[in-house]
Amino acid sequence: MINKTIKGAASALVAAVLFLSGCGQQTEVSVSDIALEKNSFYNPIIRLSDDKGRLIYGGDPAVYVDGDTVYLYTGHDMSTDKEVEERAYHIPEYFCYSSKDLKTWTAEGVVMNMHDVEWAKDSKSAWASQVIKHYDEEAKKDLYYLYFCSWDKTSRGKQSIGVAVSDSPTGPFTDIGEPIVRGIVTKPETSAWNDIDPTVWVDTDEEGNEKRYLAWGNGKFFICELNPDMISVKDQNGDGKITSGRSLDAGDILTTLKGFTSYTEAPWLYRRQDSEGNYYGDYYLFYASEWRESLAYSTASDPMADQWTAGNIFMKPTATCNTNHEAIFDFNGKTYMMYHDGARPGGNGYRRSACLQELVFEEDGSISLMEESTAGLFGSTSLIKSSSGSYISHEQFTNSSEDSSYPYLDIKIGEELSESVLDRQWVITDGKYDPDNEYLVSIQAENKTGLYITAGPEGSVTLSQDVDGSEDTAKNQTFKTTTSLNGKEGMVSLESTFYEGMYLTVSDGLLTLSDGSDADACSFVIE
Repeated sequence: MINKTIKGAASALVAAVLFLSGCGQQTEVSVSDIALEKNSFYNPIIRLSDDKGRLIYGGDPAVYVDGDTVYLYTGHDMSTDKEVEERAYHIPEYFCYSSKDLKTWTAEGVVMNMHDVEWAKDSKSAWASQVIKHYDEEAKKDLYYLYFCSWDKTSRGKQSIGVAVSDSPTGPFTDIGEPIVRGIVTKPETSAWNDIDPTVWVDTDEEGNEKRYLAWGNGKFFICELNPDMISVKDQNGDGKITSGRSLDAGDILTTLKGFTSYTEAPWLYRRQDSEGNYYGDYYLFYASEWRESLAYSTASDPMADQWTAGNIFMKPTATCNTNHEAIFDFNGKTYMMYHDGARPGGNGYRRSACLQELVFEEDGSISLMEESTAGLFGSTSLIKSSSGSYISHEQFTNSSEDSSYPYLDIKIGEELSESVLDRQWVITDGKYDPDNEYLVSIQAENKTGLYITAGPEGSVTLSQDVDGSEDTAKNQTFKTTTSLNGKEGMVSLESTFYEGMYLTVSDGLLTLSDGSDADACSFVIE
């Protein structure tokens, strides 16, 4: 069983006067604070603050594996409350993090700032990126290329695809001075932001010829081949200019939407590896699908042949973010997926954070539906049982595709409210209000990352997102763990830090707050 160990007795004893059932006799039970085992590693994986104490957010994760090191790249989400209300992204720079075990991450700092991109329309639109390494014949060494997108003042203000170069995966990256693909080139256009979310892939075909693919697109999917210099598009028909069309006969950039499941944006090219590290089989194109965004994939034997076969949606929208952006990579013999959500305090679709899970292929190469996971790769989940032996779960619900359903603030919690095993799994972490206090905990739903057991007014308890990142919300989502009010060994009680003297309680099958007078209703087993 997990999280049942009591690490130590508390300093102060709290006396609770209880009535023993059936005898009407008063019995004094001494209650002491206890420390439960808590998770240190869970999603989101990057949980940092700046030197002013402000939370650092970063979405649109991209990953590059270089030898024994995994590099994670994100934009720096800095949207203010007003900008969130206006649905405006404010992303001035790109961050990099590194890890050798996927568990501990080192902040490598800013790798490129939009102030340094001359063609960019503004300095706060560091939209999605991807990094790859490639040997440069002229420089006679490996260089690293960061493909990115931003608003382009040289292309009637449309979004364009850029590329920046560095000697190191941790930067700094220097923009080449102009877009590699201008938004005025790609057609047919449906919006000024068709040209976003670049993804890049390099491997060798059966004849030993190196292939370098660049793909991107919102609402439209575009793909082309790159020249060996990695900073220019290959002129497929040799006419001396770069154009786009529905076939390579008509242009050098192929435009297609055939073989996809409601393609939206965030494409990511990928191919599987065998035990020797050799690529094999079909190419996968992972992408965000529909709105709010699910994740889906399609496959093709040749990315440029316009013959994609739609797979299935394998992750529904997260509980805290309207968009999603996946990064698929192999490391130490397994395949993993980065994605983003809005689970951190004050988070949302404009203040996002990177999450990590293993991606499992079925024998036929398909990918089954998977849920977002709070525990992620290294965390553990707990089961909470009432004194009657019933499991505490949140009510079953599917994350809505309607923006008006968010944020989730009042999901019911109680005894056996769902038959799903996942709905009764919880992730116990340090208390949000005071992480250094070993007797305080916060409790998230395993399959609804960022939704916490939350104490509310008039004795209410719900599963709720922390939408404002305030001290009061942190206190509402933090509980002090004590020995059980009913005095039974192996049970615990949880006192609200906001409503002192009020305990999590089962009443008529629902989780509520009470003064603890019904000791059994306030006592739980945590497995």
